[in-house]
Amino acid sequence: MNSTDLPRLTVRSPADLIAAVPYLLGFHPADSLVVVALSGSRIVFAARGDLPGDADPREAAGHIAAVTARQGADSATVIGYGPAAQVTPALDALRDALTDAGLTVLDALRVTDGRWWSYLCTEPGCCPPEGSAYDPRASVVPAAAVFAGQVALPDRDALAAQVAPVGEATMRPAVERAEQRLTDLLAGAPANDLLGGRALRAAGVAAHRAARRRHRSGERLTDDEVAWLCLLLTHLPVRDHAWERTDGRAEDVAFWTEILRRAEPELIAAPGALLAFAAWRDGQGALAAVALERVLAEHPEYSLALLMDDLLRRGVPPSRLDGWPADGTTAVSRRGRGRRRSRRRPR
Repeated sequence: MNSTDLPRLTVRSPADLIAAVPYLLGFHPADSLVVVALSGSRIVFAARGDLPGDADPREAAGHIAAVTARQGADSATVIGYGPAAQVTPALDALRDALTDAGLTVLDALRVTDGRWWSYLCTEPGCCPPEGSAYDPRASVVPAAAVFAGQVALPDRDALAAQVAPVGEATMRPAVERAEQRLTDLLAGAPANDLLGGRALRAAGVAAHRAARRRHRSGERLTDDEVAWLCLLLTHLPVRDHAWERTDGRAEDVAFWTEILRRAEPELIAAPGALLAFAAWRDGQGALAAVALERVLAEHPEYSLALLMDDLLRRGVPPSRLDGWPADGTTAVSRRGRGRRRSRRRPR
């Protein structure tokens, strides 16, 4: 599921809404349930989940409805993408769950093979039994979305590809050099620096600052710079220093995307969780979700990733942290500071 800080798009018909959904989510959905929730006439939330398949659709519907109800919405339109046999029971369950949660269901649509059907409209003049053909290119919505800087990727796999690893062959030697550098750093720490904690934090702050500066200037970080920063981010005070300086800026999303994609698998936990945080703050819930999937597949107990996963699943809006870090650090990081050990590397 994902939620977004949504662009302002004018939707006048079911066809317009269907054309808008890929831009609200960031990709074209398939075999999916989508909820578009409104407060008054303004879209405030969009969420997507997989069709439940053979599972009981009521459980997934109840979760989506509960998340939607927390967004300050008073109404919603639900859309199912896929064949009628799979979409209809899922949409029926979701309509019931949303109604039970106190939301008005404005419409329930099914989209299959370039046609859409309404489950609530029975007028053959506007909702024929054979469905209504639609062409997204005939709507002004895609052009308005692109003008607003929104992107709709072909599918969710294309989104996941944006956080896929690159350059692994050259990173292993760089990580080995970084590990030796870390050993030397700790060996040279003053005797009164317990476990080299101050030396580690100082090195981490410097590495983070230098990497951000080079990235802002458009320079590509070297493998050694990436490996050194990722290794230092396994030290919690360094991770928290970087976290407190990460917001929802496009620059943050781009920076942590590059670091995640180039990091060794054993070192992706912090960069991936920080990318998820930056993407969530930027309203890119779907990007945050695929980043977390990568992290949790390798490090299923990493605390910050689990925290972010919980925020996404509960549909917590990014606006909850307006003012971060000045008035957001306490509320979030208290929950993220407790660590559990990863099976790959202590965090």
